[in-house]
Formats: sequence, C-alpha cells, structure tokens
Amino acid sequence: MHKPYTTPPPRGHSLRARRVARPATAPAAMAALLVFFALPGHAAEFTPPQGCKLEMTVQNRGCTVSQHYRCSVDTPGDQRVTIFTPDGPVYQSRIDKETRWLESTNLVQGVTDLLVDQADDHASFSTLLKTGRDDFDFWTESNDGQRLHHVGHDELPGDKVTIDGLPLETTRFELTTFSETGEVLIERKGQQFVSRAHGRFYGGIEHSTDWTGAVQDSNDSPVTFAFPGQPGFGVTRPEYDCDLQMVGGQGAGPILRQLMTLKEARI
Repeated sequence: MHKPYTTPPPRGHSLRARRVARPATAPAAMAALLVFFALPGHAAEFTPPQGCKLEMTVQNRGCTVSQHYRCSVDTPGDQRVTIFTPDGPVYQSRIDKETRWLESTNLVQGVTDLLVDQADDHASFSTLLKTGRDDFDFWTESNDGQRLHHVGHDELPGDKVTIDGLPLETTRFELTTFSETGEVLIERKGQQFVSRAHGRFYGGIEHSTDWTGAVQDSNDSPVTFAFPGQPGFGVTRPEYDCDLQMVGGQGAGPILRQLMTLKEARI
C-alpha cells in the first residue's frame, strides 16, 4: 500500500480552495524541521527526534531521500519516516507492523491525516506475505476535519529483485481515494517493492489520475540503502533525478504534482 496524499481534494463537484501553507505544529514535525540544518561547507545530516533511533537512509528516484527511524514512545513495531527534497523535509509518517497509515503529515502545509480506527478492512502486511494478496478499505481524517475513503489491494506476483544488495519483492497495486460524499478523487496503480526483513513497502512506478482527468506517471523506486556506519547514512540531500524538471505533466492537477514530491510506499 501507499501513503495518503495531503493536498486538498474538492468538496462536492467543485474544486475546493487549496489549503494555505502554514508551519507544521506537531512536536515531531517541528523536530524534523529543526534537525537537518548543516554547518557551512558540510553536508546536512538528519538527527531523529529525542527518544528515536535512525535505522536507515534510502535514496530514491524522483529526487527524494527517506530517513527511517523508530521511537521509544511508539507501540512496538511502529516505524516512522521523514522525506526530504532539495528544499528540506516535506513529509513524515508513522506506520504500524501491518503497515497501516497511522499518521501522515505534509510538513509544508502542516496538514496531518490520521487513520480512523473503524474500517471495513484494514491493510494487513502479514496477509499480503502469507497469501500473496491484501485487500483494504479504510478511512483517514485530517486535522481540518476532512475525511477520505481509501479502497484497493496489493498483490505479490512472485518476482524478486536485489537493489543495492537488499533482497526485495515486487508488488502490483491499485488504490482509489474517495471524498466523504463518495466522489472519486484519485486513482492510482503501479508497481512497488516490499522487504520482509524491514516489514515495509518502498516506492516504485506509479500511474495516477485525479478527478479533473489529469494524468501523471512517476518513478520513486529506491536506489541505495545506507545503514549506520555506512556512507550516505543520515544524508538529507537527494541524489537521483534531481536534474529533471520536477513538475507535473501537461494538465497535471495539484494533487498529482504533490504526489511527485511526496510519494513513498506505505509510510
């Protein structure tokens, strides 16, 4: 599965005004914003919030780098990530051991989406690994009261790959996000990666269409993995595809442009 987007969809059948960008106010979000600055002449390095331990840094296609960490205050099995673009931290999230979207924050806009406890079918990483398919049907609610309905599935077709020495399995997925009133806001499908050892998804190739008909194709696949003591661990500057013009394709709407910057699997 895949992280939710935090750009506002329309209400009813008319485009809703975009949320005004504002500073993130959650303590963890503020911590992420404060720890990446570097001294002049030195590469910026990420330090997780107090009580948290950085476990891995992933350089991705699409000009992003992801910092993966765990925090002692969280439920065992929970994982957190903060995603950086060349402009700094833009997104962070927390998942549980079943890779459910517990909390997702757009650090640029200060919008946080939380998982609604009740669901017809919560996402289940263990079901995917055991049976080769997981269907999900759940809701999220933002800190401005907006509710979104997410329905889709993940599949394991059986293909295995190795990226930077890490064994991964490919997935196929489809995901449709609806407004509270049932309007289709965005449809997403594509291929991603999972790691059984890490208990999580990583980005891949995605095709997205929003409610305006705008289409976007993107690639957020992982390229390198850095662990404690290895070169690149904690580095916050993306290294791949940053010379490309990272703007939406012709006619791309705001949701799809946001997805290009913020996508990562199940975070």
